[in-house]
Amino acid sequence: VLLVAYVGYVGLGAGVLQALERPAEVRAAQHLLQQHWELLANHTCLQGPALQQLIQGIVQAYKSGITLQGNTTSLGRWDFSGSFFFSISAITTIGYGNLSPSTVAGRVFCILFALFGIPLNLVLLNEIGQLMLLGVQHCARRLEEAFHWQKKASLLIKTCALVTGLLLFLLLPPLLFSDKEGWSYEEGIYYSFITLSTIGFGDYVIGMNPDRTYPGWYKNVISLWILFGMAWLALVIKFCINFLE
Repeated sequence: VLLVAYVGYVGLGAGVLQALERPAEVRAAQHLLQQHWELLANHTCLQGPALQQLIQGIVQAYKSGITLQGNTTSLGRWDFSGSFFFSISAITTIGYGNLSPSTVAGRVFCILFALFGIPLNLVLLNEIGQLMLLGVQHCARRLEEAFHWQKKASLLIKTCALVTGLLLFLLLPPLLFSDKEGWSYEEGIYYSFITLSTIGFGDYVIGMNPDRTYPGWYKNVISLWILFGMAWLALVIKFCINFLE
């Protein structure tokens, strides 16, 4: 029964996403094809195969973190802050997919780094989650002792913890993303949940816009936000699991 419910739920998601996203995909493909033919028609010196090869080269360079800016190229995804953020996204299993090692040595190191880093990350997240849970339980006991409440104190503290977590990890960070990345508030909430749940599609990633200047503390603060936010969301998901079971 559980397997049938699981497959049915995934099938429902697939059907809804197909209905919502397929028309936009078709429109985007038609627009791209139209731009392709207009470019070839307006610039007769260009040839189809040469243009296709250039496009593939640009796409591959963009995946490697290199973009064209006039007659120069922008670098910076593999500086220390970028590498630090990649390390966080690797051991937290977010894996945005927008950046990956291109050298053999880098790939081998990434395997070894993640092999030991993922367990270390899980242990740390578990400890942070336990500390959060102990804090909630301690506050509940203090309320019970002060006001002689029983079930009310536990429910009140859990509700406050949930609201505080929503503010700190889902509702307030999009304001920072709007300022530093130029995203809308809805895009910021989407990025926050996709990141903290470790889904990590990679369609939105902080600090990757070559046209923007980011402060040095930005990625470090976001790395801490990811760490504590994942611990909080893991507690919420654990509560949902217990409810479903």
